[in-house]
Formats: sequence, C-alpha cells, structure tokens
Amino acid sequence: MSVQVQDPMNQTVPSEASIAADRALGRGQRARPLFDPPIVRRAVTDSFAKLNPRTLAKNPVMFVVEVGAALTTGLMLRTLISGSSGFGFELQIAAWLWFTVLFANFAEAMAEGRGKAQADSLRRSKTDSTAKKLDADGRVDVVPASSLRKGDICLCEPNDIIPGDGDVIEGIASVDESVITGESAPVIRESGGDRSAVTGGTKVLSDYIKVQITSNPGETFLDRMIALVEGAARQKTPNEIALNIMIAGLTLIFLLAVVTLAPFALYSVDQAKAGTAPTVIVLVSLLVCLIPTTIGGLLSAIGIAGMDRVMQHNVLAMSGKAVEAAGDVNTLLLDKTGTITLGNREAVEFLPAPGVHEGELANAAQLSSLADETPEGRSIVVLAKEKYGLRGREIASHEAEFIPFTAQTRMSGIDYEGRQIRKGAGESVRRHIASLGGEFPQSVTDIADAIARTGGTPLVVSEDARVLGVIHLKDIVKGGMRERFNQMRTMGIRTVMITGDNPLTAAAIAAEAGVDDFLAQATPRDKLDLIKREQAGGRLVAMTGDGTNDAPALAQADVGVAMNTGTMAAKEAGNMVDLDSNPTKLIEIVAIGKQLLITRGALTTFSIANDVAKYFAIIPAMFAVTYPALNRLNIMRLHTPESAILAAVIFNALIIIALVPLALRGVKYRPLSAGALLRRNLLVYGLGGVVAPFPGIWLIDRLLGVLHLV
Repeated sequence: MSVQVQDPMNQTVPSEASIAADRALGRGQRARPLFDPPIVRRAVTDSFAKLNPRTLAKNPVMFVVEVGAALTTGLMLRTLISGSSGFGFELQIAAWLWFTVLFANFAEAMAEGRGKAQADSLRRSKTDSTAKKLDADGRVDVVPASSLRKGDICLCEPNDIIPGDGDVIEGIASVDESVITGESAPVIRESGGDRSAVTGGTKVLSDYIKVQITSNPGETFLDRMIALVEGAARQKTPNEIALNIMIAGLTLIFLLAVVTLAPFALYSVDQAKAGTAPTVIVLVSLLVCLIPTTIGGLLSAIGIAGMDRVMQHNVLAMSGKAVEAAGDVNTLLLDKTGTITLGNREAVEFLPAPGVHEGELANAAQLSSLADETPEGRSIVVLAKEKYGLRGREIASHEAEFIPFTAQTRMSGIDYEGRQIRKGAGESVRRHIASLGGEFPQSVTDIADAIARTGGTPLVVSEDARVLGVIHLKDIVKGGMRERFNQMRTMGIRTVMITGDNPLTAAAIAAEAGVDDFLAQATPRDKLDLIKREQAGGRLVAMTGDGTNDAPALAQADVGVAMNTGTMAAKEAGNMVDLDSNPTKLIEIVAIGKQLLITRGALTTFSIANDVAKYFAIIPAMFAVTYPALNRLNIMRLHTPESAILAAVIFNALIIIALVPLALRGVKYRPLSAGALLRRNLLVYGLGGVVAPFPGIWLIDRLLGVLHLV
C-alpha cells in the first residue's frame, strides 16, 4: 500500500459563517415581487382551468359558490329566452358569482405560480449532460447522464457537470452549487466525513472527485425539489383539515338556513299580503354572502404561500405540515460540528506525555492519520509536516494495516512494523491501554481536561501500551450564534447542543455559543432517546443536522432540517433541507411557521365576523317590504332588496381579491403570547370584519344607484 500526503487545496472560499451572516441581514434573499407580471399572467390562465368541478370539489365552500353561479347562469339564460323582466339584475348576479370563484382560484394560482416559477428555473438547470462512467477496470466510458443507475461510479473533473446525486468516494474538489442554492461562492466536497454528498446538476470547478451515484433517474434531489415547489406533493396539514371541516360545517348550516327561508318567506308574503318572496337567484346570492367564502377562497393560498416563503429563505420544505409544525416548536436540538461550529476542526499543537519527545508524538500522530480522510485527520498530517518536516512515506513494504474509526471504538490508527498506533477519545484510548496491560498517566488526563475546558477537542495518541500524548483540535463557533440563540429564547424555544465530545469540551462550546443545554458523548441512540423524551413531555422538537449519524433523530423530530452540505441520508431523513446549510435558519423557519398559523387565524376571524356583519347588513333591506318594521334595522338605507343583495355579492367577491396580498405575504409575526395574539386578532381582524361590510356595501349600493344598474 502506498500513501502520499499532499497539502489541501490552496483556494480561498467564503466561509459558511459569512454567507450565513449575509442571509441573517437579509442580503441574498431572492423573493419575487408579490405580483410579478409573468406569475400574474399564469395565475389568470390557471384561474379558469381550476373551474373544473373535480378540482373545486376539494374546496366545499367554493364548490357551493360554483354550483350557485352555474344555477344563476341557467336561470338568467331562461329569463333571456323568455323575454321576462329582471335579466340585467340576474346577469350581474351571475357574473359576480363567477368572479367570486375566479378570484378565489386566482389567489390559489398566485401562490402556486410562485412555486412553479421556481420550479421552471430549476428545470432549466436539468440538462441531459454526459457522464464519465468508470467500469470495473477503471476505464472511462462517456455515457448520457440519464443512463446512470444507483451504484454507478463516475469521474468528475474541472468544468464537468456532476451527472447525478451521489457520494464522493475519492478526491476533493470545489463545486459550484449556485444552481441549487443561488450562491456564487463554491463549496468543498470531499470523500469521508459529512461533506461527501453532491447534487446532480452542480459543477466541479477544480481538482477531481469520484462520485458513486445514489439515485436512479427521476428520483434525484433536483427532481424532488421541482415536484415539491410546484406543489404536486403538498398535502393539507391537520390544522388546515380541521379548518376545512369547520367552514364546511358552517356552509351546511347556512345552506339549511337559506333553504328553509324560502317557505318561510312565501308564508310571510301570503300572510302580510305585501311584498314578494325572494327568487332562487336571490336566495343563492344570500347563501354565497353568508357562507365563509373569504377564508374558503384564501385557505389553500395561505398554506401554499407559507411553503413559498420558506423556499424564499432557501429552505426546501417536504410538506406544509412541516412548516406548520415549525410554528409550534418548543425545543431545538442542534448538532455541534458543522452546525454550531464551522465543522472543520484543525490540529493546532502536539502536547507530549512526560518523558516523550514532541517529535515522537508528532510522528505517531501522522502515521495514525495517513489514511484518515476527514479534515481533522488531514490537518494532523499537515501540522506534523509543517512543524517537524514529516512527510508522507511509502509504507507498503512494512505490512501496514489501517484501523478505521468506528462509532463503537471511537479510535482509529495503524498497525505498523509490529507497533499498534492509535488515536482517539481519551476514554477509548484508556480502555485500549488497559486491555494491553498498560497504565494511563494522570498527567495526560490533566492535559486533555485543560484542552476541553478551553473548548478544544483532545485526541490521545498511544503506541502499544504506552500513551504518547495529546493532539489539540480547535473547534470554532460560528459568528453571531449567541445572538441568534437569544432570539430563539425570546420566542420560547429551548436550545440543546448535541455532540460526541466529552462533557468538558461540550460545556465550553455550549457556554461560548449560548445554548440552554447540551448532551455530550451522544450516540445516534442518545439523540433519538432525547427527542422521544421531549415529545413524551408534550413538546414539539426541531433538529438540524448534516451527518448520517443524525438521520434517525432527523426522522423522529417533528421538524427535521437537514443541511444541504450534509450526507444524502440526512437529507432523506429530514422533512426540510436548508440549501444554504445555515443551521440558525431555523429561526426564520419558526417565524414563518408562526406567521402561517397567525395568518390563517387572522383571516378566519375576519371571514366569520365579516359574514355575521353581512347578515345584519342585507337581511333587513331584503325583507323590509314584507315587514316594514325591519326598516329600522336598515341603518345604511339600502335602496332596494335587489341593490342590497347585489351590493353584498359584489363586496363578497372584491374582499377576496383585496385580501390576496395579505394571504400571500402573511400577517407580520411578532413574538407574543397566545392570549395577546388572540386579543390582537379579535381587535384588528374581528372588529375589522364586523365594520368593513357596512361602508363597503353602502358605497357599492350608492354606485349601483348612480349607474342605474338596478
């Protein structure tokens, strides 16, 4: 076996911390204008396509409105053919009922259109490029990327498009992922560790990598992104389903009320010998005005827009349920390495045990790291070379056997010329030394503890039953983390750092970052158990992570945000993927989730209050001729029953289109208690819903009179 050690790439790449800071300040946001002309044009077209009864049947409120519009259209045509009076009034009612349906469809189409525009830009990035497929003998065959299957291995060199999702199994390269993240700064992809996953469609800029394909055509991450942002996979959330049931129930109640109103009106007219009973068209119009058409028309748009707002923050949500759950999160679990810290721990010094020369420790440390492809392992090799002139060496003739790191042993190393050289966590090396009959010096324990107290990571190096010393690995906390965690605390979210480090190191990093708690020496099972304990206590748990060892916990969490720089297993397990790989992005995700819930609650409050107000606004005018006493309740002095009902129908349609911007943009989120939010909803949207119909209907009634439309 021959191992040659080379320096890492000498290339300056903007750090993830600087990119995260830019995003935190709002730079790099690629939000489209609310009424982008191409999206509006597409939405107008889709509004008519959504008139399909099979499509509208999923929305019971708007389906009732469409049935009413079709019925009034038929009655209007009958009036036209028969030459009876009232055609103009019936035409206006029919037209405005159709407009009501179209406006509701437009709101949903606008929300969907923003996702479709993003999907189109992603689809343009999908090209049937070629791939340099490696056969069993290592020969390169140039084949279409679409012919690759899971398990195939490809060579990617500078300027090559990575042909499919995969894991780097050899090499290191800088990769342009702007097609996915929109960021121009390249990222490093390398074999080993948690930065080995690559995405099809991205571009290699320097060096080379060998990629093992992990997905078949049509199953790539980019394909799933396209399907998700188009809304093809969107399912209604439990909250949305419950709200749909409520408004369907209200619709049924008002339907029964209006149906029974017809015989009551006939009886009243017969007894009073005055007035006329309301026609079918008037009763249909009354039904449409009374049922919760406002929230019924905007409910779907609110949910889709919530997912779109997450996407504008460069987070791919696998479902609307995940976005909604984010609004109720109580506990946030954060993986330390690559999440709270920059992730690439570097060896900064060798600290020998008493009686051991520093050069001897450095030599053993480098030998144990020659086959270690992690950034930490390479930094040890580089430090030994820079500080002591030790270089990679030919070891094939020495019957060397590399010992890989495992989660069980927590050690790695080499068996070399009859020597067992190991490096790893202090407790792991202590057990190894004990198994060989040696003793672990207290001085080495003291050195390791001192490193841990400063937030560093100690790696103990041994040769056979003798401890040689400690490697000091330095971990760097990302900038601005303490401020971000303070924001989470004000939002009522408890933060817990999870790490495989020893408790002293974990405590130092936790204190520096400002998290509320930490779990040290955590195994994948420990992470899973912690999430289950939190959930058993009635709390909703969110977790961010990037490694394969995070996958079980990401799958168990209510909101699992995987980093795009992480492994494919992590991205498959989570229900969100942060394309910027900024773990503190969860603050924005939580705010968007809360904004989604607040927007839905606010518009529901407005809609129900609005319906109640319309009832008191138009019923007195409709029956004042039959019951003159009702004129006292006709406080707006609406001209005629026809003008009252037409004004209400027009207002009912226009209020939907007026609220589309609020549904798409969302109600502004402010950290408030549930009681304060309820009071705000009632005072702003409840009171607004009660007041708005009166001046609105009065003004429309006056305009109808001036224009002689009734």
